[in-house]
Amino acid sequence: MRPFVASGASPTGLERKAFADDLAYYLRLDPKQLPSRYFYDPLGSALFEAICHLPWYSITRAERRLLALHASEILQRVSPLSTIVELGPGSGEKVSMLVGAARSTASLTVQLVDVSSAALDLATRTLNAHDVKVERHQASYEAGLEALSRHHRGRTLVLFLGSNIGNFDPPGAAEFLRTIRRALQPDDALLIGADLVKPEHDLLLAYDDPLGVTAAFNRNLLVRANRELDADFDIEAFEHRARWNAAESRVEMHLVSTRSQRVRIEASRLDLTLEDGETIWTESSYKYRAEEIVAMLGRAGFREIHQWVDAPDAFALTLVAAA
Repeated sequence: MRPFVASGASPTGLERKAFADDLAYYLRLDPKQLPSRYFYDPLGSALFEAICHLPWYSITRAERRLLALHASEILQRVSPLSTIVELGPGSGEKVSMLVGAARSTASLTVQLVDVSSAALDLATRTLNAHDVKVERHQASYEAGLEALSRHHRGRTLVLFLGSNIGNFDPPGAAEFLRTIRRALQPDDALLIGADLVKPEHDLLLAYDDPLGVTAAFNRNLLVRANRELDADFDIEAFEHRARWNAAESRVEMHLVSTRSQRVRIEASRLDLTLEDGETIWTESSYKYRAEEIVAMLGRAGFREIHQWVDAPDAFALTLVAAA
């Protein structure tokens, strides 16, 4: 799962059409799927923030621990630094931890990239506690990186945190890392946070918590489709299920139909038939071994500077330079 802050505004016509078109495509696949990017309406974002506070979901706590312990060292290893770019800043708390550890921020610029104006507003307010120049890019990660490559200014550190890389399948992750590399100059740096493989019991608790918060987060996709696309999903006829796929090294989240049913999604012009026990696959969260992260980054054109691992919660921060 990835952090995201959504605005409370209703979706635009273009956003609604994209949502409708995506459901028309993905729900015709075998197995049926729903894109995880649609988790993050205002209710979904609030539920994800709650997930981050659950004792069974350790990603956020582990990453913050590593940043608190090693922020100064990270900056020293990429000094002198002119620009920090964060892809998906969320609340801005993590980049703020790095900025707060800088000896001087007089010549430092922080660039924030997110599709959500609300996320950019929140991160900007967090960074206002520091004497640092903030530039905002309301854009996709790819568009923000393209802008960075056109207006490169001094040595740059890109942040891609929260194990967001785990939401890409392996080919997608490889291509996205190459996209980051193409935006950078030699000796620019990337700091990436990634969740590590851990016991299956712990992984499943993180994605199927006893309080049912993650289940509500998952089922909210259907609530959103009903509200925005005039669908008629019976929310009570779907159960949340998390699976550990050891062969693919990923946790999968599914919505399981508890009976045979038909669903109409008016905006997608789709009549959907589901059998009892049939699933809709909503998210994959890939988990890594520490050495796999370094190898993956190496194939994308980076060289390792250093890696820090939080052993209690099996999470890694990896700092690499553009080769």
